Amino acid sequence: MTKLSVNVNKIALLRNARMLERPDIVRLAYLALESGASGITIHPRPDERHIRCSDVEPLSRVVGQFQGAEFNIEGNPFHQLMEVVRAAIPDQATLVPDDASAVTSDHGWDLRLDGARLEPIIKELRDLGIRVSLFMDPSPDQMMLAKELGANRVELYTESFADAFDSGDRARVTGMYRESAFRAAELGLDVNAGHDLNLGNLSYFLAEVPHVKEVSIGHALTADALEYGMQNAVQRYLAEIKKSYV
Repeated sequence: MTKLSVNVNKIALLRNARMLERPDIVRLAYLALESGASGITIHPRPDERHIRCSDVEPLSRVVGQFQGAEFNIEGNPFHQLMEVVRAAIPDQATLVPDDASAVTSDHGWDLRLDGARLEPIIKELRDLGIRVSLFMDPSPDQMMLAKELGANRVELYTESFADAFDSGDRARVTGMYRESAFRAAELGLDVNAGHDLNLGNLSYFLAEVPHVKEVSIGHALTADALEYGMQNAVQRYLAEIKKSYV
């Protein structure tokens, strides 16, 4: 079944609004894992506006308390991310082409332009024993490039799916993701997905798009946790994942 990785960036953003350690990001990560999440995702940025370098080690330790749980560090490898990854040795590194000033990730890699720069980074990460995932738009023709560069996985950037979900364009856009996932799987790449997935669209996405090993969800799950509590929110997302298999 598709695994759920909880992105705790927005919890850190709320904490950083005051010079306090509340909400306790480590405690909430623990509760997410205790409630059935399979991993924790963080996306540190150079300005530390949410995740701080000092968060990485304690979060890694929390993930290590749960057998089989995965620690995923994502971000732009050309913006100081590699220093963090080399120190932490997470289970997975998701490489994202976001600008340092971006509010959130807003596009995937164009490997025809960036592949040469990424190739030595991917090799280094794999030599460190870290699984490598590339953040990608739903472009079937780029899946082969991801494979040739040595990536283990691609993470399909799902904002365009979420935007189309309540429109008449839903079927066409979902088809792009389905085709990309099929192509990745044919090449031996595993598939992750993330960005703007939520309780309303998650089960549909997973029912329509095959081969998704993991979804990484942060903003929506954090918002739901404010309403339902972290444990209940995680369980609701897991129920949506299970629903997609019925």
